[in-house]
Amino acid sequence: MLQLAALPPLSVYVHLPWCLKKCPYCDFNSHEMRPDQMPEQRYLDAVRADLDAALPLVWGRPVHSIFIGGGTPSLFSPQGIASLVSDLRARLKLVADAEITLEANPGTFEKDRFRAYRDAGITRLSIGVQSFNDQHLKALGRVHDSAQAIAAAEEAAQCFDTFNLDLMYALPGQSLPQLEQDVAQALALMPPHLSIYHLTIEPNTMFAKFPPQVPPEDTAYAMLDRITEMTQPAGLERYEVSAFARPQHRCWHNLNYWEFGDYLGIGAGAHSKLSFPHRVVRQVRNRDPRLYMDNALAGDAVAQDEEVGRADLPFEFMLNALRLKDGFALPLFTERTGLPLSAIEPALREGEAKGLLQRDLARVRPTPRGFDFLSDLQSLFLPATGN
Repeated sequence: MLQLAALPPLSVYVHLPWCLKKCPYCDFNSHEMRPDQMPEQRYLDAVRADLDAALPLVWGRPVHSIFIGGGTPSLFSPQGIASLVSDLRARLKLVADAEITLEANPGTFEKDRFRAYRDAGITRLSIGVQSFNDQHLKALGRVHDSAQAIAAAEEAAQCFDTFNLDLMYALPGQSLPQLEQDVAQALALMPPHLSIYHLTIEPNTMFAKFPPQVPPEDTAYAMLDRITEMTQPAGLERYEVSAFARPQHRCWHNLNYWEFGDYLGIGAGAHSKLSFPHRVVRQVRNRDPRLYMDNALAGDAVAQDEEVGRADLPFEFMLNALRLKDGFALPLFTERTGLPLSAIEPALREGEAKGLLQRDLARVRPTPRGFDFLSDLQSLFLPATGN
């Protein structure tokens, strides 16, 4: 059995699964639905029932962050979001300065809507811009244009002390100068946090079925180098593979994921990772929204519930912690997995020999090469397989 000396910090993720339109690159659990057809109240009732059933697993533990993601959560009314936040606060032990993030789409942006979300208890907004180029937005299947994205970011800056913009690069037909224009426009809006993701062609998406022409790999690497060059003078430090932030504006919720903290996931298709003194478990809720609502209201939202095997814990930990530019403090591995450092010593030595990571008596961190070839570094910690 594992021996966890203390339980890690706890976050809560709430999944709101509907979108105006399914993007061709998206493999998230999202479903197209017109706002006037969305069963907002029934879904919120199901989320409340889901949370009530899960409370015994986290009872008494302080919650440091809540992330309301999707889908497009900003399709929900400010009144609905206020009700959701109120339900969460009534049932969970939120710390005084808890970070409460809502994902928003510029295509659902209306004047004063963001202010209403702030009044509902949201402390941080994350806006899915993806690009400021109308041609690329059309190729990505986005429902907004550049002007809407700019207006949404400007409104967020007026309403929130901190907010995030999501961008993507290596888009279909994108050149390096066009990427520079996107980053320059994002920086002009002065976001305290910027997330920039490489477009990947995921299985079971429209792009997987009809692959677009994307920039070659060397161009994509040049784009990433240029992103780093442009963000640093703007005061945005790259602290994770895809995340850049000003001091004091790192996303606490995502940091908890990357440091192998715990999270309770509620809502259709949501995932949980929960620690107990002698085991770590993962749960998955029913993916289909209607099936989820039916089952959650009947007290049975969980579709999968399994213990993470001892042999799998090192890889699961490294899959997250090595995404951080500064890596992790050595004691954190034992604190979060219950395993001794000897469990990863051979892989650490191999990573050093290959120039993918560096360590001292206090920390393990990826080298610049390890950061660029992160999958190769992480794979060193996969459990050994027998013949």
